[in-house]
Amino acid sequence: MTVKTLGLDLAKDVFQVHGISETGRKVFNRKKKRARLLAFFESLPSCMAGMEACGSAHHRGSQFRKLRHEVLLMTATYVKPNVKRGKPDAADAEAICEAVRRPAMRFAEIKTEDRQALLAVHRTRGLVVRQRTRAATMIRGLLREFGHVLPTGAGAVTAFAKRHLEGGHPGMPELASGGLGTLCCQLLGLNARIDGFSRLIERHARRDADARRLMQVPGTGPITASAIAAAISDANQFRTGRYLAAWLGFTPLNKTSGGKESLGHITKKGSHCTRKLLIAGMTSRMLMAKRSPENAGTWTAKMLAEKPVRLAAVAMANKAARASWVMLTRLEDYRQPAA
Repeated sequence: MTVKTLGLDLAKDVFQVHGISETGRKVFNRKKKRARLLAFFESLPSCMAGMEACGSAHHRGSQFRKLRHEVLLMTATYVKPNVKRGKPDAADAEAICEAVRRPAMRFAEIKTEDRQALLAVHRTRGLVVRQRTRAATMIRGLLREFGHVLPTGAGAVTAFAKRHLEGGHPGMPELASGGLGTLCCQLLGLNARIDGFSRLIERHARRDADARRLMQVPGTGPITASAIAAAISDANQFRTGRYLAAWLGFTPLNKTSGGKESLGHITKKGSHCTRKLLIAGMTSRMLMAKRSPENAGTWTAKMLAEKPVRLAAVAMANKAARASWVMLTRLEDYRQPAA
C-alpha cells in the first residue's frame, strides 16, 4: 500500500512516524532516529505530512517541503482531542495523522529562516529584559532589608547601581554590600545588552517593508512592528483581522451553554511576546490620552471614560492587530479613523 498521509511526532532524538494509505488503513507506525529521519522521508513518495507546531517544526517542515512533501503544522491543542488513551509517542503520531486530515483543521504557516532568526533575537531580548527585572527586584529587596527604599521606576535602580559602583555605598554590612555590588554590575551589563538588541531590531525594522508600514500605527514602535511582522510571517493565512486578533489572544473566552452566552477574560493564546509588546505600546498611548484628553480620538476618549486603563489598552491593542492585518494584506498605509 502507498502512503498518502503521515503523522510525525517531533522529538530530540527518536521520532515516531505514523503512515496511512489513501483509504485510511495503517501502513506503518515506527520509530526513527534523528540521523535517519531525512533519508526516510527521501525514500517516501510525495505525501501529506502533519506535525505539531512546536520546537524545530519550522526547520523540519522546510526540509520536508524541499523533498516535495506537503507539510502542515497544527497547534498541539487541536491534536490532543484525537489521542485515544494515554500519551505514548505512537498514539501521538496516530493522532497527528488523524487531525491533519480533518477538513476544518486550522494550520500554521512555515516560517522562513530569516523570520526565525528575527524571532530568535526578539526572544533573546525578552529573556534579558526578564533577567533585568529580576535583578532590579533583588536590589530593591536587599536595600529594603537594611532600611533603604528606592523611588519607583527602573531609572532609580539604574542610577543607584551606577552610584554604588562609583563608591557611593549605603549604610549596610560589608558582606551584603559586596553581594549588592555584584547585582549592580549585572544590572548595568543587562541594560547594555538590551540596548544592543533594541538597536539591532530597529535597524532591521527600517529595512523591512512590513515593519515600516506597521510603524505608522499609533503606539507601535520599531520593536513592536518587527515582532508583529516576524510572528505573523504571512497575514494572508488569516481570513479576517478578527482571526489575527484571536490568534494573538485578544478575543474573550466564550463559554456558551443552554443558549446563555458568557464572555470571560482574553484567551492569551498565540505569540506571548507580540501580545505583550502591543499591550505595552497601547498602555503608553492610553496614559498619554489620559494626560492630554484634547489630543485623544473619539473612540479612545470613550473607552477611557467607560473602562479602566488596562482594559482600554487591551481593546486598543485588539484594534491595532486588526488594522495591522488590513495593512499587511492590502499593502496599504495607515489611515487615521474619521471622528
